[in-house]
Amino acid sequence: MTPKECSPLRFRLFPTRFTFRSGAAVGGVAVAAVLAGCVGTTPKTFGVQESFGSVATYSRLFDATPQQTCEASRRALLSQGYIISTHQTELVEGKKSFQPEAESHLQMVVRVVCVPEATDGKVSLGFVTALQDTYALRKTNNSASVGVGAIGSVSLPFSASSESLVKVGSETISKDTFYESFFDLVKRYLVMDQAQTIGG
Repeated sequence: MTPKECSPLRFRLFPTRFTFRSGAAVGGVAVAAVLAGCVGTTPKTFGVQESFGSVATYSRLFDATPQQTCEASRRALLSQGYIISTHQTELVEGKKSFQPEAESHLQMVVRVVCVPEATDGKVSLGFVTALQDTYALRKTNNSASVGVGAIGSVSLPFSASSESLVKVGSETISKDTFYESFFDLVKRYLVMDQAQTIGG
């Protein structure tokens, strides 16, 4: 955002009949109004970020029922350290925290939706979306008020400070390699479940 450019200010003197005090006040208001127009900013705009296509980045077909696909997805998330926050027949959601730097914190949320793709229910389609939230550590200095007789209270800064995580960004992961690795892990658990079923 760039501030507006203003032409050089030009003042012209006119004969007036008001007092000095009132004239100064009016003049101050006029100058403030001119300067306010100069520091105005234009909002930053962005183009459309989405472009719908036929690339199957977020979905895969599985030779299993929706319940089996979501169960394999749950096990895949658990094997990577995710905490399962939602577990239903056709829905699984897991969360995992990362700390790449001392004052940076990331949280990944992976959501899997499993729907039937064939009429017999033996083929399912798994939709996966990963959302990464970014948090930054913010420090706030604290001050305390001390009463000093007739003077009243005086705020004195102390070295104590409080820290809090502030959300500074959120992004849907769109890397093909990320989803490919997850789908491969889900398929592995499906193969293991099918082998146990046949063996049992």
